[in-house]
Amino acid sequence: MPTSYCIIIPNYNHTQHIEQVLNSISAYELPVIMINDGSNADTKDVLTNLSQRYPHLELIHLEQNQGKGGAVMTGLLQAHKRGFSHAIQVDADGQHAISDLPKFMQLSESSPQAVICGIPDYDQSVPLGRLIPRYITHFWVWVETLSFRIKDSMCGFRLYPLPSTAELIQNSRIGKRMDFDTEILVKLDWEGVPIINLPTRVTYPDDGSSHFQMFRDNWLITKMHTRLFFGMLTRIPELIARHFRSKKPNQSIKNKR
Repeated sequence: MPTSYCIIIPNYNHTQHIEQVLNSISAYELPVIMINDGSNADTKDVLTNLSQRYPHLELIHLEQNQGKGGAVMTGLLQAHKRGFSHAIQVDADGQHAISDLPKFMQLSESSPQAVICGIPDYDQSVPLGRLIPRYITHFWVWVETLSFRIKDSMCGFRLYPLPSTAELIQNSRIGKRMDFDTEILVKLDWEGVPIINLPTRVTYPDDGSSHFQMFRDNWLITKMHTRLFFGMLTRIPELIARHFRSKKPNQSIKNKR
């Protein structure tokens, strides 16, 4: 299958930075699939106008808000249907360093079956309240995979191999809101999809907005980790065996010395 990339952007009432994001992406001439996740009428009008000005932009309108995960999965399945081999998830709020797109694609060219997962390199703009929950999730992801393969499961800047990702979406229950980014990554890891971690700068704009709801989303994330923990228990033998298989090449090289 020839390699072809596109961008997936979920958007729920994000207008402040979306044109800047699209301008940055346009330098790479990559097709963009943006999912309007049930935004208000003003946002819908803004996005519709943008779709008429950017020839590489395909806009999908969801009448009802599905949540970030629901919007991203809609975009991933559409990209797979369109025949793309890989899709790069980018947020609409201007947090991500679009200039790192070539790094994601370069790593993907070398490892086409892998997820290329962004590891945030935060500047001073990051709220402390966003850091603490991340470290809690990091711990549980390491437990759920019995490994440190996934360095950060919450960054929304990542590249997916579409055949394995679309198959997982169609055959597994995955959270549709803020639990999505972590759950899909853990389940792809369970399926044996390689994970490559790439440091990338993340900035929180002064006039940015977040749709993270403290109680609801933390409760969803707690339930997600509960599901993943019990799912891990049935996979312990395979996860342990995978750990030892990954060590074998290093041991053989060492023995030859």
